[in-house]
Order: sequence, then C-alpha cells, then structure tokens
Amino acid sequence: MKKVIFVPLVALAIIGTSCKSNSNVDSKPQTLDLANLDTSVNPKTDFYQYACGGWMKAHPLTGEYSRYGSFDKLAEDNQEQLRTLIEGLAANTANESGDALKIGTLFNVAMDSTKLNADGYSPIKEDLAAIAGMKDKKDAFDMLVQMHLTTSSPFFAFYVSSDPGNSAANLFQLYQAGTGLPDRDYYLKEEHKPILDAYKAHVQRMFQLCGFSENEAKAKMEQVLKMETALAKLQMDKVSLRDPHLSYNKMSVDELQKKIPGFDWKSYIKAISPNHEVKELSAGQMDFMKGMAQLFAKADLDDIKAYYEWNLISSASSYLSDAFVEANFDFYGRTMSGQTEMKPRWKRSVSSVNGILGEPVGKMYVEKYFSAAAKERILKLVENVRLAMGERMAANTWMSDETKAKGQEKLDAILVKVGYPDKWRDFSGLEIKDDSYWANVKRYAAFETQYMLSKLDKPVDRSEWHMTPQTVNAYYNPTTNEICFPAGILQPPFFYATGDDAINYGGIGVVIAHELTHGFDDKGRLYDKEGNLNDWWTAEDAKNFEARAQLLVDHFNKIEVLPGIHANGELTLGENIADNGGLNISYAALQKALKENPVGEIDGFTPAQRFFLSYATLWASNIRDQEIERLTMLDVHSLGKWRVNGTLPHVDAFLEAFDIQEGDGMWLDSAQRAHIW
Repeated sequence: MKKVIFVPLVALAIIGTSCKSNSNVDSKPQTLDLANLDTSVNPKTDFYQYACGGWMKAHPLTGEYSRYGSFDKLAEDNQEQLRTLIEGLAANTANESGDALKIGTLFNVAMDSTKLNADGYSPIKEDLAAIAGMKDKKDAFDMLVQMHLTTSSPFFAFYVSSDPGNSAANLFQLYQAGTGLPDRDYYLKEEHKPILDAYKAHVQRMFQLCGFSENEAKAKMEQVLKMETALAKLQMDKVSLRDPHLSYNKMSVDELQKKIPGFDWKSYIKAISPNHEVKELSAGQMDFMKGMAQLFAKADLDDIKAYYEWNLISSASSYLSDAFVEANFDFYGRTMSGQTEMKPRWKRSVSSVNGILGEPVGKMYVEKYFSAAAKERILKLVENVRLAMGERMAANTWMSDETKAKGQEKLDAILVKVGYPDKWRDFSGLEIKDDSYWANVKRYAAFETQYMLSKLDKPVDRSEWHMTPQTVNAYYNPTTNEICFPAGILQPPFFYATGDDAINYGGIGVVIAHELTHGFDDKGRLYDKEGNLNDWWTAEDAKNFEARAQLLVDHFNKIEVLPGIHANGELTLGENIADNGGLNISYAALQKALKENPVGEIDGFTPAQRFFLSYATLWASNIRDQEIERLTMLDVHSLGKWRVNGTLPHVDAFLEAFDIQEGDGMWLDSAQRAHIW
C-alpha cells in the first residue's frame, strides 16, 4: 500500500521488524560470540571484517533477502514467535472475539491463496470502473479526495502531526508525493535509465493483468510516466527535505488559496476533514505544491485517469492474486534490490497482520515475552547515558555557556519510553471481514486516516507511540522531544540481560546515546526542549557545530561503496552524527560504570575492546550490490559496513583500544576527526 503517514521521527535503522524476548534468558553471564570474528583479518586494517566476518560467513544471503544482517536475524526469530501467536488465533476464530478475532480473520484472508487467485483483480474492478467513468475535472477532484482518504496519494499527500512551530498542537500538513519510484532522480538522471525502463515495463505488465490489451496497457503506461515525470521534476531532493525549515510553511487556508491558485484547496480540506475545522496548515514544499496545482489544472483528463488507475493498481497489488504479487516482486524485489526469491506466504501474511493490527499483536507479544526486569535495567542505562552526555556537553570547548545551558535543559526534558505504551489504542471501530484481502486493507487505511484526522481537535498526545512494542528499532522524535525503545530491541546483540557493562554499553548503550544525540544533530538541534523549531544557538556556536559536522560530510563523501558510487555525506549526516555521538557518549558512560563495578579482560579482550566489538556486531550483514546502490541513493543511514569502518576512525577511544597508528587502515588524522558530542 503506497499511502504513507509522515511522522518526523528519526529511527536507528530502516527496519520494521521484531525480535525474540528476554523473559527466559539463562542466568549465566552472557558474552560476545567469538564465532562472529574473522581473526584472519587485522582489526587495525578492517575492523568491520574482523568483528563481523565470522557472522557474515555463517549467514550467507538467501534468495529472499537483498540484505541480511543482525536486524534481519532478530526479525526471523521474532516472526516465528508472532506466527505462533497469530496462527493460534487464526485456527480458533469461532471462539474468538474483539481484536483476537480480527487478527485471526485477517491472517486467514491473507493466507487464502485459492480465493485470492480465483478473485484475480475483481476486488479493484469497481474502483477502476469509477475512475474510468470520470467525466470532468470535478470528478477527478472528488476521486483525488477519496483516494487520499483511503489507500494512495496521487499528486500530493497530507498528514496530521505536531506543529513544528507549536509542538503542543496538531497541524494539518501537505507533503510532496505522487510518484511510483522512490526518488525523483530515477526519472531524471541518465544513470538510472535501466531502472526507469524496467519500471515502464512493470507498469505496462500490471495494466495487462487488469484486463487491458497490450496496446492499451502501453498507452496507459506512457500516460502514467508523463504524469509522474512531471511531478518528479517538481519534487524537492532528499538532502533538502532534511532541512525542516524548507518544508515548514504555515499559513491560513485563505493564504494557501491565494499563494497557490489552480487547485481548490478550500474544497479539498473541507472534503478531507468535514468534521474538523482547519484554520491553519503547513504547505510543505511550496514550489512543488505550486507546480502540482498547475499540473492538475492543465492535465488532460485521460492522463489523470490512467494515473489514478495506476495508483490504485500499485497500492492494491500486494493484496491481490499471485500474478500481481509476483509481478510486483519482480520489479521492486528482483530489479531494484537484487532479491531472487519471494518471502513465503506465511511471512508476508504475518507482516501484514503485524502492520495493520500492530498494537493488538504487540499487546499479546509483551504479555507473553517481555521481561519487566529488562525495562528497569534499560531505564537505568538511559539515565546513566543521559548523565554522561550532559557531562560531555558541559566539558566541550566549542560551545558557549549560554548554549550549553539551553542544551542541558533540552537534554533533561527528553521523554523516555521503554517497552510498550501505557495505554493501548482502541481498534473496535475497524471492521475485518472475510470478503477480500484488499477490502480489509482499504477499510484499515480509511480507519487509520480518520484516526489521524481526529487529532486535529486535540492537543498532541505525548504518550502516543510511533512504533509497536515488537519492533526491533528505536527512535527520537524532535517535535515531542522523546526517545523510544520498544520491547523488541531489548535483547542480544543490543541488550544482554546477564551481560557485562562493556557489551551492553557497546550495544543498547550506543543505541540510547544515538537517539539522544539525534536531539542535537544537524536537524534535531534546530528544535528546542519543547519540540518547537526555535533557534537556541548563538551564531558562533552554530558556526562551530557546522564546521565539525562538515568533517563527517567530507569523510563519508570520500567513501566508495561500489566502483564509481560514493556515499552521500549530506544525506546521511544526521545519522552519522548520531553514531559518532552515540559511541563517544556511551563510552564515557561505560567508564563511569567501570569505576563502580570494575571488570577486567573477558575472552582476551579489555572492556574497551569488548565495547567496540559489541557495537560492530550490531551492523553485521551481507548485502547485494543492487541494494547497496539503492540504499546509498535513498537511505539517510550509512551502510552497515560504514557505520563501523566509516564512524570508528573518528572516535579517539577506539583508536586507543586497538592501538591503531598512523599508516593503519582504520587510522584518521586527529584534525580530520569529528569531535562533536
């Protein structure tokens, strides 16, 4: 489903998965798995290969993965647990009710390949006919509203989230959208022509699966590409999108209508939210919105029809017959990411149920698998790391006392969420039936949209979670100034319930410090302690910060991820700052912990060495070249290898721990090291 709800959070990694619990952990001390190492490699030359080479050899890529790393291993383990929970409900729907019945019914619908294949594209026939029957631009406008309220975002998108200028209030916000490929450059740059050509073939193929002749499908494909290319030319690039000021354009609806004519914004907003008065909004990317309004006004109706049809088909494709699912995988999986094998149906079905009914599934998950003791230890770790960050901030030499004081206030104000929400969302209004997979997805999308719109009349609920408890990830949200660590991440290799301080501070400690640092990275630092876009820096301090951050930009820009393809230091700057700060801050916290509870060598490694080995283990992975190229273009995170080999040379303590000297592969001159947090 293409519809996206935008939330300004910053996650540890682009992973939407879950993991094994800590409830049944053996009481014996946990240590690093030495089998993960590749001792044939000198850690001074290639620390990533040294720390992770054994893991990489033991976990070769299978056909269903374009990248397989520690996160994915946890996901597989966890998915088996979720499968057990969900299949138990699915096998007993006659005796279930409420959320349990919804979970079981949806899983059964997703697993019923016989019905899905018999139905073909019939679940979307009625909507296709409605699009084909549009007679004028008024019909096109009405259809746009209906699609925005349900399953896709043709032309542009909207969302409701906290107001960057007044973080206590929710704000209606517009955002650029409308293209099927994940970045504007795929349409516009010659080096991406092979992908664009494959996309054209994919679009044509999907139209043919919906009963259109080859010639009809080709014509519609050309119409779709005409519309999407026009929108791509208007879109802001991904680096610019990282600047929150560029996408925050607050105004009244009347002002919007005056500034961006050619589209009936008043009628649109009234139709989207008839029960909520929208007085102000943010127009997102203004140049895009202006161009989009002109495009909508001037576009041929037949072009819009084909474009809407494609939005519908593309959104529904994962929830129709095998022919659609396989065609979708052929392009997005094989061509774009290098996968050779689709995930089995049960995995896809579990993921779908987990995506739609994530909180009810999460409630079951934490009841069965999550350890309350883990939560208490994590809260203690958070406070230790927060204290270490405050001390490092106070001791740095490049900030004024004025800015330090405000920075400490922001640090102290960060809200911490661990494990699972204090209150669970009500899903009683969501109807799940055995009519069709797509019909359920469509009802869910409408339900989710109305839930989002309901926030317009309410202040921001800071208790709300933006990840489910079973997710293996963590996040910082600048507009609520909060960090969150779901239950799913609280296990090895992140957290060792009976592990020593060195490996825990190198794992979950770095994750905690990483998220805290996001509040002070190149984007997060622009928000104050309340979560408002508010410049609390002196001009000189801001200049000093930017100079230090530039060292990371320059360093990562030099990294060649594939022959002729370099990392994007501007796109990944926020995450690279967070990794840099995360390591330095958590290491400082470890030193304080070791003073209280001294620990010597374990398995021949000092506490400092175990800390950095533990960190490197988080990013152990194998990855295909296609995925390297795709992620380098799209992802704000550096590739796993470079979160180790690109980040660690900037950390003085790492160089000392492994006695790395000038001339070694992992060495970086002191003047080139980014010392920020």
